[in-house]
Amino acid sequence: MNNLITEEKLKKYFSVTNEALQKVKDNFDNTRLDQAKDFFDMASRYFSDANFFYKNKNYVNAFAALNYAHGWLDAGARIRLFKVNDSRLFTVDDES
Repeated sequence: MNNLITEEKLKKYFSVTNEALQKVKDNFDNTRLDQAKDFFDMASRYFSDANFFYKNKNYVNAFAALNYAHGWLDAGARIRLFKVNDSRLFTVDDES
């Protein structure tokens, strides 16, 4: 069913969002470092919240927090606060 938040689905989203966090971690735009750090901090906090909700078997809120976390990362990548070119993880163009 596509209308259920399963543990399997959550694990997939945790994996993808964690990969995105790791990819941007050391790839900030140094000309806008404060903004990049702020976006990364927000994403990290939502990821932490997702872990808290997951551990407490609150899958709906865990899924929501993961989506917020990835949204902050994606927005930062889109406005080039993060130097990434991975169109699998972010809505950016590959610069291969």
